[in-house]
Order: sequence, then C-alpha cells, then structure tokens
Amino acid sequence: MRSGSRIVGALLLSGGVLYLGFGVDRTEFWSLFTAFTVAFAGYALLIGSPTDRLLRPLLVFGLLLRLALVFAFPRLSDDVYRFIWDGDLILAGDNPYVHTPEDYLIGGADFVDPQLFEKLNSPTYHSIYPPVAQGVFTLAAFVSPGSWYGAAVVMKLFLLITELGSVYLLYRLLRGFGLPPGRSLLYWLNPLVLVEVVGNIHFEGAMVCFLLLALFWLNRSAYGRAGFAMAYSVASKLLPLMLLPFLLGRLWRRAFWRFVGALAVSLGLLFLPALVGSGVVEGFGGSLELYFRKFEFNASLYYLLRSYGYYAVGYNQIAEYGPLLARVAAMTIFIVALSDERTDWKSLPGRWLGAFVIYLLCATTVHPWYLTVPIALCCLTDWRYPLVWSYLIMLTYTSYTTVPYREDLFLVGLEYFAVLVYFVAERRGKIKKGPHGVRADLVL
Repeated sequence: MRSGSRIVGALLLSGGVLYLGFGVDRTEFWSLFTAFTVAFAGYALLIGSPTDRLLRPLLVFGLLLRLALVFAFPRLSDDVYRFIWDGDLILAGDNPYVHTPEDYLIGGADFVDPQLFEKLNSPTYHSIYPPVAQGVFTLAAFVSPGSWYGAAVVMKLFLLITELGSVYLLYRLLRGFGLPPGRSLLYWLNPLVLVEVVGNIHFEGAMVCFLLLALFWLNRSAYGRAGFAMAYSVASKLLPLMLLPFLLGRLWRRAFWRFVGALAVSLGLLFLPALVGSGVVEGFGGSLELYFRKFEFNASLYYLLRSYGYYAVGYNQIAEYGPLLARVAAMTIFIVALSDERTDWKSLPGRWLGAFVIYLLCATTVHPWYLTVPIALCCLTDWRYPLVWSYLIMLTYTSYTTVPYREDLFLVGLEYFAVLVYFVAERRGKIKKGPHGVRADLVL
C-alpha cells in the first residue's frame, strides 16, 4: 500500500468518525450512514495490507480518535441518561434494581431530576445494568454532580482505559498464538467500535476487555486470575456466562476448581451487595425477563417467527417466541460446547465467536454495539464476516427517522442476507485473504 493511500484512509476514517461523534444525530440517517460509509472506506484502506511495520503509529491514531470522542456527548444513543439516573440513585442511598424511575417520580423523591426523567427511554422498567457498570455510573455521578456532560466524560474515560486494555491484550494474545499482531487493528480502528464504545458509552467495551483478560490468563495457566477476570466480564454485561461451557473440556484436567472457585467468589463479591434487599431480585430478574418478552429490534430468526405468528394467530407472540429462542440459543451453545474436541486455548476464540453469533441470531434485539465482542474475537481467528456485519448493521439507524421508531424490514433482511452470503463464501474458502486475514483484494 502506498503512503498516499494510507493518508487518504486515515483522513476518511477520522473525518467520518469525528462527524459521527460531533456532528450528526441518530434521526439523520442518510448523513449518519454516509459518514459511516466514509469511515469504513478509510478503515478498509488502513487494514487491507500488512500493518506490522505501521502498528505503532496506527495504534496512536486510534487512541487519538478515542481521546477526541471522549469530549463528544453521545448523539446516537440515549442510554447515557439512564446511566446518570442510576448513578444519582445510588448516591442518594437507593437501589436501582428495586424501583422503576416512574415509581420515584410518582412518589415525589427529592433527588429526582424531571428533565433527566424526560430523557429516559424505559422509565417503567428496573435497571438491568450489572455491578461494574453501576459502579462506573456512581463514580460519574459523584465526580460530576448535576452535569450530564461531566458524568458522560467520566464514563468515557473509564471505557477508554478498557479499550486500551483490550488492544494491549489482543496484541499479547496474537503474539502468544503465533498470529500477526497487526490483526489487533481490526478491532482498534473499527468505526463501529470507535463510535459505539467510547463515542456512545456502551459497556460492551468493558466486557470485551475483561473477557480478553480471562483468555490471556487462561493461556498462561493462571486459572485463578482468569476466573477473577471472567467474573468482571460477567459483571459488566451478563452475556459471557454463555461462554463458560467451552471451558469444561479445556479445564477439567487442569485447574477446573481453581477457576470456578475464583469465578464464584468474585461474582459473589460483585453481585451480592447490589442484590441484597427486599424486591431486588424480583426487580432485576423481572426486567431481564421483559427484555426477552417485549423488546424487539433488528432480529433475524425471531422476525421470521413473528411473521408466522401474525399469520397463524393474528398477533405478535413475542412473549412466547422470545423466551423460546433464548432457550434454543442456550441449548445449541451447550451442545456445541460439549461436542468440541479441541482442548487448546488458540481455538477458544473461534468457539466463543460462534457462540455469540448463535446468541445474536436467536435474540429479539440486536443493536449495533452488540457486535463489539464478535469483532474482538474475530481478530484471533480467520473469520472476517463480523467486520462485514459491523458495516451493514448501521443500516438499522434508519429506524430512528420516525417517532415512534419504525424498522425497514427490507434493510434488516438485506443486512442478514449479505452477512450470510459472506459467511458461506468464507466457509467455502472463496474469500482470498492477505497476510493478516483481511481480504487480499483490499490490499493496495
């Protein structure tokens, strides 16, 4: 790749990402998608050739983009307002798992900010964010009381630290597995990761960091430390729990109980303080159940079942199909894990990637930032379809052009069909790849 092409790639990526961070709202779909397309074109130029020689400057470049995004208030997601609400609630001595925001407003609680309440996207539901996230919310509310912007900056700084941890761990893991360390840039420079983690404050970034830390310690036979790291990943987002079955065969004859003991003790220390009290388990568990029974966005298999439900009975059967698909995903992942004959750690990221994709295909809700984990894991494998998905999933932002939001099912179908075609082509070896596992025809 000529240096001029790299400069063009850097300009395109930085211009698109910074515009997404500072210059566009999620209701402006065409401006948003155009900017993301520009950013992704720059990303393709930068990662499409051997990058080991340029690894250090490109790592610095990714860091500079994240530092800039720290000072951009989230424009593509309104979840930040619930984060601030939960932090204020904990500082006031209450528990966000016990009562809904609406309960406090009706009760006339002194700490309630009516303006903040108006910004909440789910004021009738209990919080579903695990302890690590709640701790960061509380820190942000403590450091910057009364300032939404200041609280957002504090949360972004935490996620920036976890992102630095993620790219460092990817680098170390790649070297440990005998893979090109330049593959870490597939995650570090990915526009979706840049915009959705530090830009829009999604704690999938923290989950990725602790998950990679667990894998790093597993590969070094530090099983107690690995259990500790896995607990923090679960306490950032609950999803890593579904990856544990893949450790049974790999740990059973090594130090299974050391890992499980560290995991259990750490989870207990992290979750018990938050879950102690009347109504806590019911509130937290009830909101998780509602997640599967009520929320729907950018789904695949569920939308097919929903269409059948409308045809068969005339109404949306999400209350039945959502939990059913969750059980199907859990059973499928468990069966795949039990049938896994590999016991080496190098093969584990590929197994985890497959498990996450199974979960996403069965989910009723698939937001763009949910792909953060597959993007990170694919760096440690030869699979690249998550990168294609990371571009196409931004089509879902067309849903926010109307109030209430309305999805374009043609675009949803196009997204999944294109990813499926690319996946099949990869599986059949039809995608020619360069030295870093990136399509060779992207090398300039």
